[in-house]
Amino acid sequence: MKPIMSLLGVLFIVFGIAVLGYKGFTYTTQDKVAEIGDVKLSVDKEKTIYFNPMTGVLSLIAGVFLVVASRKK
Repeated sequence: MKPIMSLLGVLFIVFGIAVLGYKGFTYTTQDKVAEIGDVKLSVDKEKTIYFNPMTGVLSLIAGVFLVVASRKK
């Protein structure tokens, strides 16, 4: 059980650092606007997903807690 807690704690710490470092990501989608015969019109739209910094902080705290708890006897 303790190795699983340590591994989970390390994963939480890595996730928390990633969230605090990247703040979010952007991706592109294609929306079909019109289709007339063989002519197809589409529009590329960029969408951004932002991460709440509190998510990263809470993940770091939980990760440190899990690592410390797994080391105690």
